[in-house]
Amino acid sequence: MRQPEKTIIYNLFPLLAGEFTEWERHLTRASEMGFNWVFVNPIQLTGYSGSLYSIKDYFGFNPLLIDQESKKSPEDQVKGANRTAEKLGLRMMIDLVVNHCAVDSDLVREHPEWFQWEKEGHVSKPFCYENGKKVVWNDLAKFDYWHSVDQEGLFLFFSKVVKFLIDLGFMGFRCDAAYQVPVRFWERLIQETRTLYPEVQFFAETLGCTPDQTRKTAGAGFDYIFNSSKWWDFHSFWLMEQYNLTREVVPSIGFPESHDTKRLGEELHGNTDGLKQRYLFSALCSAGVLMPIGFEFGFRKRFDVVKTTPDDWEQTGIDLTSFITSVNTIKRNHGIFQIEAPTEILHCDNPNILLMWKGSVGIHSESLIILNKDIHNKQHFYADSLHKFIQSGGVLNDVSPEYRLEYLPEPFSYDLRPGQTIVLVTADL
Repeated sequence: MRQPEKTIIYNLFPLLAGEFTEWERHLTRASEMGFNWVFVNPIQLTGYSGSLYSIKDYFGFNPLLIDQESKKSPEDQVKGANRTAEKLGLRMMIDLVVNHCAVDSDLVREHPEWFQWEKEGHVSKPFCYENGKKVVWNDLAKFDYWHSVDQEGLFLFFSKVVKFLIDLGFMGFRCDAAYQVPVRFWERLIQETRTLYPEVQFFAETLGCTPDQTRKTAGAGFDYIFNSSKWWDFHSFWLMEQYNLTREVVPSIGFPESHDTKRLGEELHGNTDGLKQRYLFSALCSAGVLMPIGFEFGFRKRFDVVKTTPDDWEQTGIDLTSFITSVNTIKRNHGIFQIEAPTEILHCDNPNILLMWKGSVGIHSESLIILNKDIHNKQHFYADSLHKFIQSGGVLNDVSPEYRLEYLPEPFSYDLRPGQTIVLVTADL
C-alpha cells in the first residue's frame, strides 16, 4: 500500500457540466474550494440506452459532451480541459468500466469469446437484487474474466484503454464495480500501468460488498476504496466495525452523496445545517472525501446517467462554498484527517452528541470531534475536562470551520447549534 496523501475529490458529472469546453468554470470553482482531484464519470460513446455506463466505443466520445462549434477535435477538447485542470492544481480521475460494455458494442460481435453467454445464445447481462427482486440491465453485456479462452486479449484491450485515457490527461481511475472483476486482473493492470506511469492512482468502487471482499479487492494494489459512511445514522456500530476491518489494508474515501444516491439536499429538504454536518463528517472521518457537483449549492435533483442535462442546473439560493473551503482547509492542513487512523466513539451523556476520537502514533497527532447529531435543535455538551479524552496529553486547538473557540475552558460546557461540529486537534509532529 502506497503512502496516503491529500485526496479531496470533486465529482464533475459530465451530463450536468456540459460540453468539454464548458468545464473550465466548474474546475475553477473546485480549485477555489480546495479540491485537488476531479472525478469525471464516463465520457465515452454510449450504446443505444444513452447511459454513461453503457459504453459502446471506449475510444470514442459522447456527442453530448462535444462542442460541435469548436475547431478542435473531441480528443483535443478533452486534453484542453485536463490541461486547464492541471494549471488549477487539479488532477483528473475518470471512471474505468471494465465489468461490462454496451450490449450493442461492436466488441460483442468482434470478440464474442470475451463475454459470458446464456444457454439460449444471448449475451449475459449484469444484474442485482433490490428488495428481493432481480433487476437486469438489458443495455449491458458482461465480460467473462473467468472462462474466456482469450483472457490475454481482453486484458490487453483494457490496458490499451487505460493508456488512451492517460494520454488524454487522466491520472486516476475510479474502477467501477471493482469487486466483480478478478483480483488477478487488477493486480496485473495496476502493476503494469504503474511501471510506465508511477503517478497514476487506482480507486476501487466496492460499495455493497462484504469487508472480506473489500480487503481481497483492495489487496490487488488499489490506492483507495470508497466507504459507506454516507449511510451511517451516527448511532449504530457497523461503520466503525467496517472501518477497523479495512483501514490497515487500504485507506478509504467518504462522501455525503454520490451520483448513485438521492441528493442529500432533497433528503434533508434543503436543511443547510444537515448538509454542512454530513460533509464535515465525511471529510474528517476518512482519509479521502468526494463531493459531487452541486452539493455546494444544495442541489436536490438526482443525477440521471441518461437524462441529466446542463438545463438541470438549479437556482437554490444556497451557497456553501465558503464552508466547504474551510473544511477542505482543515483536511489539507492536518495529517490526522488524511490517513486511516485508530478511531473510537466515546461515551457521551447526551445521546444526541457524537464524541469521536482519532489518533495516530505515526504522525503523533490526535483529534476530538464533538458533533451535534440533531440538525434541527441545539444540544448541550459537558465534560469536566476535554484533555481526559486525549492520550498523548497534547494541547488541543479548535480548528472548526465555524464558531471557532480561542479558549477551551475546564470544565467544558457548550450548546452546539443544530448540526454543529467542534473539531479539536493536537499539533502534528
